[in-house]
Amino acid sequence: MHPVADGAGAAETMHRAEIALRWASADGGGRWLRFDPARHAGDVARWALTVALPAALERGELTLHYQPIFGLADQAVQGVEALVRWRHPERGLLEPHQLIGLAEEAGLTVPLGRWVLEHACGEALRWTRPGSPYVSVNLAATQVREPGLVDDVARLLAKTGLEPSRLQLELTECAFGEADTPPGTIDALAGLGVRVAVDDFGTGWANYASLRALPACEVKLAAALLAGLRSPRYPDPVDEVFVSGLVRLVHSLGLTVTAKGVETATQADRLHALGCDAGQGWHFGRPGPAARFTELLGRA
Repeated sequence: MHPVADGAGAAETMHRAEIALRWASADGGGRWLRFDPARHAGDVARWALTVALPAALERGELTLHYQPIFGLADQAVQGVEALVRWRHPERGLLEPHQLIGLAEEAGLTVPLGRWVLEHACGEALRWTRPGSPYVSVNLAATQVREPGLVDDVARLLAKTGLEPSRLQLELTECAFGEADTPPGTIDALAGLGVRVAVDDFGTGWANYASLRALPACEVKLAAALLAGLRSPRYPDPVDEVFVSGLVRLVHSLGLTVTAKGVETATQADRLHALGCDAGQGWHFGRPGPAARFTELLGRA
């Protein structure tokens, strides 16, 4: 009998070969890959999280954190973005970039999105005051394709009693452009009186013609567009021209502009000078529990 790698038996070696074959196919095919124990361990851990997610929803292990959105001119709180977290009993707090992919693999994007919507609308009621901030919730492309989305949003608004104008729904450029999105869905959402925003603008398909046809009130510039504005002494002139052009384009349509990923005061000042209306990022505050945002409003 020929020896096999790592002292594994024939059955285990065949199993590893099958796994490597699946990896090669998933990575685009037309290639070969060597079995990687670390990658396999990561896949197993991810699979375990995916299997555990439905029960986590039922057990109440999910929670929402909120990141404030500030006006760049007056430094006043305009809104807050709701970001879902999973308080995993063994792995600690899992963030959205870890959780959303798991939800997609488990087929839970729609129920997870419904949970986020309901809890964000309910928690926003504690922030009712003159000039109350809106709460912004991301919608996945899968949710936008659901025929019952508009009815879901209307039902949740009625159930929680939140004013429609205090709910903002963020959709990526790709979600706006999905060919199988039910006709009239985005118009119907705007018809409920909620705010509609284009998220991560500048990285997808949207252009002037498509943007002007959308019932949006706000555009959120992708953080990747702002990297050249961070340096206090040597801002990237290309990035400045690009951002300035996007801001003028969006303003020409009567929409407001929020810049994401604002990390420094220098960046915030430059974005204000370029005409951005609002900013969101670590410079203004990291995501935190609802109670922390309540304290922030109390100090405002």
